[in-house]
Amino acid sequence: MAERPTVVTTFKDIPVDENVRDLIEKRCEHIAEEFHEIHRMEVSLAEDGQGFTAHGHFPCNGHDVGAQAGGNELGPAADKLLDKIERQLRTHHDKRIFSQRREAQKDPPKKRGSA
Repeated sequence: MAERPTVVTTFKDIPVDENVRDLIEKRCEHIAEEFHEIHRMEVSLAEDGQGFTAHGHFPCNGHDVGAQAGGNELGPAADKLLDKIERQLRTHHDKRIFSQRREAQKDPPKKRGSA
């Protein structure tokens, strides 16, 4: 990979937790190793009335992948979010790759008959 993507982690109206920030950055690095087309990863963490919510936005080749997740603690909420994002990226990636293969297989080259 030529350059590492930018990872932006925002803690909205809650104290910054460096352990959670490190967890998010490590997971984002893992995701970026597999999906090279991502250049920016945005994760926002906030407290809701019953726990914490995590929102993510990953622009990817003209397609924006976004998700949200919740949990009783910041770490599990961020983990759930990144799991969802990774599944969506995989789905998008597989659709793009396999649709090209299906298109190529629709019209296979014609076999030449022996004369």
